[in-house]
Amino acid sequence: MKLMRHGRKGQEKPALVDATGQVRDLSAVLPDITAATLSPEGLARLRDIDAATLPAVQPQRIAPPWSGLGKFICIGLNYADHAAESGQPVPKEPIVFMKATSALIGCNDPVVLPQGSVKSDWEVELGVVIGSKARYVSENEALAHVAGYCVVNDLSEREYQLERGSQWDKGKGCDTFGPVGPWLVTRDEVPDPQDLGLWLEVNGKRFQDGNTRTMVFGVAALVSYLSRFMTLYPGDLISTGTPPGVGLGMKPPLYLKPGDEMRLGISGLGEQRQRVHAWNPALIDE
Repeated sequence: MKLMRHGRKGQEKPALVDATGQVRDLSAVLPDITAATLSPEGLARLRDIDAATLPAVQPQRIAPPWSGLGKFICIGLNYADHAAESGQPVPKEPIVFMKATSALIGCNDPVVLPQGSVKSDWEVELGVVIGSKARYVSENEALAHVAGYCVVNDLSEREYQLERGSQWDKGKGCDTFGPVGPWLVTRDEVPDPQDLGLWLEVNGKRFQDGNTRTMVFGVAALVSYLSRFMTLYPGDLISTGTPPGVGLGMKPPLYLKPGDEMRLGISGLGEQRQRVHAWNPALIDE
C-alpha cells in the first residue's frame, strides 16, 4: 500500500493511492494515519479495504504520510563515496544523530533557510518507518519491525553542522529541514530496500544519482544496531544516509539560495519538489 495524508496543516486527512495512481480518501475508515495505524494489525485492516469503494480526491497539499512522529533518527556518512567527498573516513560503526521533529514538513512544502544561512545543503535519503516495537533485535528479525519506507530530504546547514562546535544536530534540525513523503510505502511493496535508485536535482540539474546497494550499513543492520541503544517505537523514522553529490562536495562548494527548486525521488517511493525561501516565519507556520 501507498499511504498518505493531505490537507492544510492541522486539517490533514488520511488517504491511500490505489493501483491506478488515484488518491482515495480514508476519512470514513479512520480519522488519521497514526503510529498505531502502522502496526501489523493496523496495516492488515487497511489491506482488507476495497480501494475502489473509497471516494477519489485531488489533494491540494500533501502532508507528511503519518502523524505522531516519535523519533527522527539520522545516519551520517552511510555511503562510502559520500564520506570521501565530505573528507571523512568511512565509519566503522553507524554515525547516529537526531533531527528535530519540528523540521518535519510535507514533501512539497516550502523550505525556509535559517536567518543568515549561507551553507544550506540537500541530501536525498531512504526513510525507514518503524511499525512495531524493536528492542535488541537481530538483523534477521529487523525488517519484520519495519512498517514501510519513504523519501526524505535531510537538509543540512553545513556551517551550523561543522563549524559551530561540531554538533550535527544544530545543522540538521532547522525548521522545514525534514521534508518527508509523498507516501509511506508498506514493506510488502519493497522487496529489497538495498536495491533502490535515489536521485536529486537542483534547478533541473542532477547532482545525486545513487543506489541503496552502496550503503555502508544496510537497513536491517541499522534497525538492529539502533535497537541496542534505544527502543524503536511505531512511528519512529530512520533516515539512512545520502549518496554523493551534495553541495558540500562540489568544487567549489555549492549551497542553496532563495528561489532554488529541489526535485528528488526514490524508485517506487515517489517524488518531492521544494522551493527554497529566505527566512520567513509565515511560511513555516502557515
